[in-house]
Amino acid sequence: MKIGIPKEIKNNESRVGMTPGGVFELVKNNHEVFVQSTAGDNSGFLDEAYVEAGATILETIEEIYAIAEMIVKVKEPIEQEYSLIKKGQIVFTYFHFASSEPLTKAMLESGAICIAYETVEDRDGGLPLLTPMSEVAGRMSIQQGAKYLEKPVKGRGLLLGGVPGVPPGKVLILGAGVVGMQAAKMASGLGAQVTILDIDMKRLRYANDVLPANCTTLFSNEYNIREHVQTHDLIIGGVLLKGKKAPNLITRDMLKTMKSGAVIVDVAVDQGGCVETTRPTTHQDPIYIIDEIVHYSVANMPGAVPYTSTLALTNVTTSYAIKIANMGWKKALASDPGLQKGLNISEGEVIYKEIIEAFDWAS
Repeated sequence: MKIGIPKEIKNNESRVGMTPGGVFELVKNNHEVFVQSTAGDNSGFLDEAYVEAGATILETIEEIYAIAEMIVKVKEPIEQEYSLIKKGQIVFTYFHFASSEPLTKAMLESGAICIAYETVEDRDGGLPLLTPMSEVAGRMSIQQGAKYLEKPVKGRGLLLGGVPGVPPGKVLILGAGVVGMQAAKMASGLGAQVTILDIDMKRLRYANDVLPANCTTLFSNEYNIREHVQTHDLIIGGVLLKGKKAPNLITRDMLKTMKSGAVIVDVAVDQGGCVETTRPTTHQDPIYIIDEIVHYSVANMPGAVPYTSTLALTNVTTSYAIKIANMGWKKALASDPGLQKGLNISEGEVIYKEIIEAFDWAS
């Protein structure tokens, strides 16, 4: 199979879809790999390393899409790429269709085979291709939240960990999944007072067992959320419903009850966000303020740490890319029920029903 690795062109997206190590494995399996020039530069992987691994370097993104039977990316194609995608071409990347109707319609019109990292499942129902980026984003959410609590960027002027004689900041985390647990580890490690909410008692029991004493678990409902947003300094949105739009757990009216200069980091922005006032931002212009509350909702948070993120992502995606290349997409999906769950759109048809529900197309 001919596999193309284009350079990511989303705003400040510095990751790359495959490392030279991944290219080496594909070439070893008798596939041809074409990498766009400088695609890996920002992640620390130069063209020379890809050539040594057996790849062919092409100058333009148009050449990559034109020659490839399968495209391996990081983020969803953006508008400039829509016309480059061919009928029957496999696109293996993060899509997050439920948050973008224009993207969904464009991929349907293209006739491509869209296999989404974020809905591939393992035998336990986990999300093996989403987990590493959720780990990165969960940890980054505390770094960014701590930064934007500083006064020069309109935050409360609060040091999250406090100092002797001064109490630490309070962090409220919505969701005890991968994002929430990683955020809790980072925040508690800084010395903050952490409250983590979920509706799954098994997750809360697990969190209670493994997190330190400065982390409190709480069942998630609207009453508890309304009460706690009033007293916390940093709120992390880490709620995920597989393939679906995230629920709005914090509504616009709640903002007026929060502390002036409090910060919301909505990691769920890729799936529409779990805060009503969330809108996607970029690393170039990451925040906006509504009702004196700082909102940070960068849709590709791990793109700011591309070396770590690219390695973490390709550690888990490469074996799936090899399977698809070796067997062809139909046989690969038929042989692996978890990979089959990754098929969101196929040749003009929506396969993943949650997308239809997200846009209410069934009606």
